[in-house]
Amino acid sequence: MFKEIESKFYVILCVYITALMVANVASSKVITLFGLFVPAGFVAYSLTFLMTDAVSEIWGKDRAKKVVILGLYMNILMVALLQISIHLPAAPFWANQESYKLILNGSIRIVGASLSAYLVSQFTDVWAFLAIKKLTGGRYLWLRNNGSTYLSQAVDTMIFITLAFYGLVPNIALINMIIAQYVVKVGITIINTPFFYALVYWIRGGCKEEGGSNLIHN
Repeated sequence: MFKEIESKFYVILCVYITALMVANVASSKVITLFGLFVPAGFVAYSLTFLMTDAVSEIWGKDRAKKVVILGLYMNILMVALLQISIHLPAAPFWANQESYKLILNGSIRIVGASLSAYLVSQFTDVWAFLAIKKLTGGRYLWLRNNGSTYLSQAVDTMIFITLAFYGLVPNIALINMIIAQYVVKVGITIINTPFFYALVYWIRGGCKEEGGSNLIHN
């Protein structure tokens, strides 16, 4: 049983890292959703909170923190590798260098804002999830999943938008961007709730527990 659960942890970790990498690249595109302007990577990024909540629920705080730190390192590695690929000389017949650069070469300010928001919001999510779990005595799985994500997504949105765009757009536009992105993220979190239950059920191997004791001790 222990080996089976540990193997599922690596599945969760792979999904987490993949979603994080995709979110960073996809967010270079801004889309319109119900009249709101949001980065195209918001779905993939929302998935990362689903994964850290699952790790917090089953494996506890220490393992969840390690996942977040690993994600940070992979983020930095991705940026470094992309920068190398951008600056390598293009073949003479390849005419897409400027487009390639535009898509993959985020400014230092955007990259810094993204990494700062990521680190603070992911640790906030882990802390809030476990705090709510303790306060509710391990009951109400939906509450700690949604509550921790609402808080961490608010932190993430405010930090990223402020660091990335303050001084570049009017203050009212800055506020509108924060509100718009947060509203969309809350909607995704609500949709994710049944998937979170299914994920935890799958990790536990079908055990009918509502969030009592972890199968892996913290």
